Amino acid sequence: MQKRNIIGLILLLVYLGAVAWCCFGHFDNLPSVQKEFFGIPTDKIVHFILFLPFPVLSFWAFDYKAGKPWKSVLLVFILFLLGCIIAAATEIGQYYTSYRSSDPRDFASDILALAISSVAIIVIYFSCHKRNS
Repeated sequence: MQKRNIIGLILLLVYLGAVAWCCFGHFDNLPSVQKEFFGIPTDKIVHFILFLPFPVLSFWAFDYKAGKPWKSVLLVFILFLLGCIIAAATEIGQYYTSYRSSDPRDFASDILALAISSVAIIVIYFSCHKRNS
């Protein structure tokens, strides 16, 4: 395993730990924040920001130079689906806690972030791949 892959894997694991902490932690003593930012609920913005890095960190952690471009696109698609599963699992897990709530709109924010990040990876990958050809 290359040094880059080890660093990427460590960053991915730290990130996943942070996501778990943010999704299941008790935050009763935090100061209150404004409920909306430019008309968007702050909670949805936090979910968007929380899941935006997942495809990028995962793509970096696993060998993104898979050879053929279609393999990289397939990897990004699989990572997107894995991110959706993780997002769904966090919402289902929050449903079963007494101190958190589950909201389908949170899941929608997560999916939007995962989709935007995944598309960005593909665009950047192909622009770099085209430049190197």
